[in-house]
Amino acid sequence: MKEVIIDTILDTIKLIPFLILTFYFMELLEHKFSKKSKEIIKKSTKAGPIYGSILGVIPQCGFSVAATNLYVTNIITFGTLIAIYLSTSDEMLPIMLSEKVSLFLIFKVLIIKVVIGIICGVIIDLIFNKKNHKHDHVHELCQDCNCGCEENIFKSVLKHTINIVVFILLINLIFNTLFYFIGEEKIARFILKNSLFAPFFTSLVGLIPNCASSVIITELYLKSAISFGALIAGLLTNSGVALVVLFKENKNIKENLKIIFTMYFIGALVGIILNILKI
Repeated sequence: MKEVIIDTILDTIKLIPFLILTFYFMELLEHKFSKKSKEIIKKSTKAGPIYGSILGVIPQCGFSVAATNLYVTNIITFGTLIAIYLSTSDEMLPIMLSEKVSLFLIFKVLIIKVVIGIICGVIIDLIFNKKNHKHDHVHELCQDCNCGCEENIFKSVLKHTINIVVFILLINLIFNTLFYFIGEEKIARFILKNSLFAPFFTSLVGLIPNCASSVIITELYLKSAISFGALIAGLLTNSGVALVVLFKENKNIKENLKIIFTMYFIGALVGIILNILKI
């Protein structure tokens, strides 16, 4: 149990630099940039899903956490957020490298995640972007937390960061404890092992807002407990603790559920297709 607490603290600490930079950028955008500058940034997001999906593949879930805050404050689009969530690698890459998995397999997984992220992100923006966010939420975020943004940017950044870090720490501790007591074998039985429909279950496991879920999914695949399709399904829906931040910062529960359902649908569908094609 001591290891669980230490791992939880270390995983949370890794996110702090991303959070500080993100909140600083948000405050800078609110206080220093003109309205014209904001519009330029928002219009440039047409290529957001492409850039987001490529950047999202960087290991660890810090970038997806940063992207969540940028989405809530209307700086990036719905499609860009989904693209980043789908391509986020989290702990998969370090585990595969440590297990000396072939580079071909690693690149295969990463390329599939990036391509799926780009395709789905672009399509989603074409369908939903015009209906998405109608105003800037940075100022609202400041008002909600009563952080004194108007007076001191650094004070605001620090307060936002501390609030999110404490929240993530508590959620991580809960899920890490559950994973510790449940164990990988029980989870393997839960997701039907090599069943054609395993992607429905691995996609569900991937949605658990904790870095441990990607660890379990990757380990199960390396132990031949699940198929490649089930692996991809679980990794596509896994965005680390980003969903925790989403529900913490975005008060629109219906929108949050739409994001989760979209990710789950894409992950399960892609996994089933890969299983059918036996890739």
